[in-house]
This record gives sequence, C-alpha cells and structure tokens, in this order.
Amino acid sequence: MNRRSTRRALVPLLALCLTAAVPTAAYASGGKGGGKPLEGSGKGGTNGRTIYAESRIVTVTGGGSRKQSGTGTLTPTDSDWTPPACWYEPAFSPKQLAGTVKALRGLESLPFIGGAADVLGDALDKRYKDGEYKNYNLDKQGKGMFWAAVKNKNRLDDPEVNSCTKPPFWVDEGDTPDEPLAVSPRILAEYAYDELPIPGTEVTMAPAGETKVNLPTWVWLDRAKFRKVSATASLPGTGLSATTTAEPVSLRIEPGTKDARTYPASGECALGEGGRIGEPWARGKAKRTPPCGVEYLRSSGDGSYALKATVTWKIRWTSTNGSGEGLPDGEFGADQDVVVKEIQAVNR
Repeated sequence: MNRRSTRRALVPLLALCLTAAVPTAAYASGGKGGGKPLEGSGKGGTNGRTIYAESRIVTVTGGGSRKQSGTGTLTPTDSDWTPPACWYEPAFSPKQLAGTVKALRGLESLPFIGGAADVLGDALDKRYKDGEYKNYNLDKQGKGMFWAAVKNKNRLDDPEVNSCTKPPFWVDEGDTPDEPLAVSPRILAEYAYDELPIPGTEVTMAPAGETKVNLPTWVWLDRAKFRKVSATASLPGTGLSATTTAEPVSLRIEPGTKDARTYPASGECALGEGGRIGEPWARGKAKRTPPCGVEYLRSSGDGSYALKATVTWKIRWTSTNGSGEGLPDGEFGADQDVVVKEIQAVNR
C-alpha cells in the first residue's frame, strides 16, 4: 500500500475505531456540575486529521418534548449571522482516548488494513502518549476531559461545519478553555435557536378558499397556534443550560400579484390588542376595513395567486448565568393559494 492509499484508509479506519467497544465512562469538565461521572458515548469520526465527537447536548422544547414534525426553522433577520456550525465540548476521558488506540491496534490483522492501524496508532501516541500529553493523561482520570470538535446536526450542509479543526485538547475539571467556540451558555442558546418548534405559517382568511375581486379579505393568525415557544439546550453533567424563546410580533403579507392592495398599506400587520396579529372576521364587520388583510383587484382566472405570509419572531434567551442579548429576530414564511373570482352580476 503506497503512502497516498494508506492516508485514504486512515479516515474510515479512525471513524470505525472511535465507534468501537471503548470504555464509556466520561467525566464532565469545564463546567460546574461536579458530582458523579456522567456516561459519554465515546463515539466520533474524522475529517482529515480532525477527530470529531458526537455531541451530548439535549434539547427540550416548550411543550416538554423534542422538536415536533411539521415545524420549521427560523431564518435570522440578520443575514450576517447564523447559529454555530460546530463547537468544542467535553468528549473523551483519558481511558476512552487510550482505549480507542488500543482498539485500533487490535484491527491490524483484518484484511486490507495491514499496518495502517499501527501507523495511525503511532500518530496518536506521538501526541497523546509521548508528546504534548503523557500517557493519555491517565493519571488525571476523573479530573478533567479531552474536549473535541462536534458538528451542529442542523447545519451539516453549512461550509463552516468543518471549521473546528483543533484535535482533542485537555481541560481540567472546573476550568473553562481559552477557545471562543468552546461550548458555553451562549452557544447553547444559539444551538437552541435552530431547535425552536416554529409552527408552519398558514394564516386564516375570510372569505376562506375563494375570494372576490375588490372584496377586502380578512387575514389573521390562530392564537392557539401562534404563541410563544421555547427550546432549552443543556449539556449533561456540566451545569450548562440555556433557554431560547421566540414570540410572534408581526405578520408580513405579500399578495402574489401587483394587482392587489394590502391592509395596512405596508403589508406589515403588527402585534395588536391581546397579543393577537390580525382580527378574526365576524358578522357585522362586512363594511369595515380589516386591520390586516388583502384586496385583489383582478381575477386569478383559472389559477390562483400565491399569497406569502411571513411571521417575524422576537428572540430572547436566558441561561444558568443569567439573561443574554444579541440573537437576531427570525422569520418563517410559506405560500398558500388564493383563488380570486369576478363578482357575478345577476340580470333580472
């Protein structure tokens, strides 16, 4: 096996041995949790020479469960900001990292692997046994952990997902690493941003299904569906936790054609009395102008107009270290078909 093909073999090989039978006891470090050792998976993979771990962050939504199907993900109103694609968190105990190399060397007898296991084992030993670290820090078992890069499962298509390139590094129990992307309450809050259970943006309209030319159509949001939602992200055993909350504050209407007018003229329906956006139509309101709505000036013919309704959500977050600011508002929108017919005159 030449040097190039050996290098290609190392990537899947390391991914294999990191998920092999390795001691699973892991110890929290860099947090304030203390207490008994927590259970870590010890699982991971590689990208080039970077070892990635499997994140242990747990998320609970405001309803007391994980994010449900049928919900969407917010688009930040600040186009220059996105939740982090990767970060570092406590991942491997000394025994886990040493056990990984031991399991790796045990694979050298497998077909097609040959001496590649020893090559990779030697590379890890050079750093963690005989180099920057001594004997995988086994004398510090229970006194800290090796932190490793993890990927945001919601942003695997983000080019920045592989930007955390540091190899696993040691952090003593109770210490905070000098690394901007080390997991923190703010990073947990930013991760929870993607986990918010935002409902699909479907507005209620009157008339429903089909409206008429020059007839004001009332538009509003279902108060039972569009209410404050939250997601709490925490890292077990570290004492780190953050809750991100989103509250609907406005609705933007785009009729899907220039031959229409919106109410108000800006198309932005703000949060009104009682925390409601828009006002439900009721008998006796036929001659009133809707506080939130649309009026089509031309028939949609045999088709329909794609009305786009976009809700803006105000974002706030709190954590174990108090409250935080700086997360941008988010938007989530969707199209719905509106059929517009001419008013038929009756000749007598």
